[in-house]
Amino acid sequence: MKVLLIGANGGVGQHIVPLLQNSTEHSVRAMVRKEEQAEKLRDNGIEAVVASLEGTVDEIIEAGKDCDAFIFSAGSGGSTGEDKTLLVDLDGAGKSIEAAEKLGIKRFVMVSALQAHHRENWNGNLLPYYVAKHYADKVLESSSLNYTIVRPGGLLNDAGTGKVKVSENLERGSIPREDVAKTVVTAITEEATFKRGFDLVSGDQDVSEALRSL
Repeated sequence: MKVLLIGANGGVGQHIVPLLQNSTEHSVRAMVRKEEQAEKLRDNGIEAVVASLEGTVDEIIEAGKDCDAFIFSAGSGGSTGEDKTLLVDLDGAGKSIEAAEKLGIKRFVMVSALQAHHRENWNGNLLPYYVAKHYADKVLESSSLNYTIVRPGGLLNDAGTGKVKVSENLERGSIPREDVAKTVVTAITEEATFKRGFDLVSGDQDVSEALRSL
């Protein structure tokens, strides 16, 4: 599949890019906000497009032409205000879902947050972020798309272990970004993940095995 990776310059996105680039099953088109980010990717032989999640749906449609799947791994980042959380994590996700539907693209993988589907378990220090993720996920679930929602725990910069734990509901935990990326890419074609969401933390199962067990 040709995959439009939305948020290719993000913490998880930077790990997803090489996995898709080196895959025998997939190819990647990296979507970023800035031309200098795109040029850096192109210098490494990666197809890249510049588009803003604060722009129009048509801008995302143009970025996603000829693709077979979308991965949404974008975020406003911890240093921005609540306005950007709404504009990127919520509205940007909504625009991306709309763009995929208009393009006739069926497969959509969303990177969300642990327990975003249960308000009572939200991190009180990140409430606007969780609100955005909760409702973005709901928009995706109510769409016509064949979706997977990956809800990772606290994101670490540690090297990945390739070992994870997945379930509909997990206790709070953490996971290297590298392992989140591997899970997201593996989920693209894993039928056990179709039309469902799951929590994700570090564990003791290989990614493929864990996803098949859902």
